[in-house]
Amino acid sequence: MNILLLNSILYTAQNNIIPQVESIKDCMIYNLGLGFCELGHEVTLVAASEYKPMKEEKYDINIVFLSSAMKKIFPPSILPFPPKLWNFLRKNKNKFDLIISSEVFAFPSLFAAILCPQKTIIWHELALHQKKMKGIPSYFWYNVIAKLFFRKTLIVARSENAKKFISKYLKNIANETVEHGINLKKFQFSKEKKKQFIVVSQLIPRKNIGSIIEKFTRFITQKKYSDFQLIIVGKGELENELKKQVSELEIEKNVVFAGFKHHLELNGLIAESISLLIDTKQDNNMVSIPEAVVSGTPILTNLVPTNSEFISQHQLGIAKADWNEEDLKQIADNNAFYVENCVAFREELSTKSIAEKLIKSKIQ
Repeated sequence: MNILLLNSILYTAQNNIIPQVESIKDCMIYNLGLGFCELGHEVTLVAASEYKPMKEEKYDINIVFLSSAMKKIFPPSILPFPPKLWNFLRKNKNKFDLIISSEVFAFPSLFAAILCPQKTIIWHELALHQKKMKGIPSYFWYNVIAKLFFRKTLIVARSENAKKFISKYLKNIANETVEHGINLKKFQFSKEKKKQFIVVSQLIPRKNIGSIIEKFTRFITQKKYSDFQLIIVGKGELENELKKQVSELEIEKNVVFAGFKHHLELNGLIAESISLLIDTKQDNNMVSIPEAVVSGTPILTNLVPTNSEFISQHQLGIAKADWNEEDLKQIADNNAFYVENCVAFREELSTKSIAEKLIKSKIQ
């Protein structure tokens, strides 16, 4: 098949600022495209030009970058508006056998739902209304735009929480949810673990890293666990504040601020850790969760990430509200059990497997 992927936003912006990157080859949607290629399909990805990398790259899929318009009204970091996509779809819709577009609340999804509804899948992640402008645009979109133009287009949710949310507005929802996929060629796994937990996150307020540090501090006050370490990977505005917190708690020997890491080095740190720790205040599907699972590393998270439910479902770690040092003990003491489950589940999260599931959802 000839498959078109519509995914304007390639990576997360912070404070409406799109970071400049040297490569987009680590992006989730690019690697999903490679998953379709593994199945023998030809793939084209359309993305916003604002996310184009600084350096020229050679890609294993076709990529079309289209510029956004009306940027003050529709910031490319939140809701890119690519008017040229309308003509691109109108001229090329017969060329593609399947179109997969990210999110119901997105202009590319709207264009595809109008111009080629029967061959389009909307792969939906959001489980809450966007808060921009007091949520009015989001409520209008789901209650009016979606109900008018998305009735004939299949919606595949990325989590049960996303499925529950979008089911309030649309009926054409696939039964099976389809999680983010991971390129297994880039993520090796290990059953051998060091006495360390890991955090992979921007160091910003909503990620709530300070809470993790407090819980870890209570954990290491017990003699049995006093030599455990917490590796914090990432950069952000709260870095100095978090380092000060660690200093005041007098746990500098147990906490390592590792800064930003590229995927290869990051994979090594995750794979040798006992667990990935998450205590976020606001997030959708977190790609770091399946990345850790395919690395053979269990998850300890609160229930905020929309993809946290499959952790408990498949015993890939612990997902519970307000987890604490007792949960750190449990995941440390029973680590081999969780690690075995992660390794066994690894293939389910491959980009190839996810691509197969998306195709299957359209056929059924």
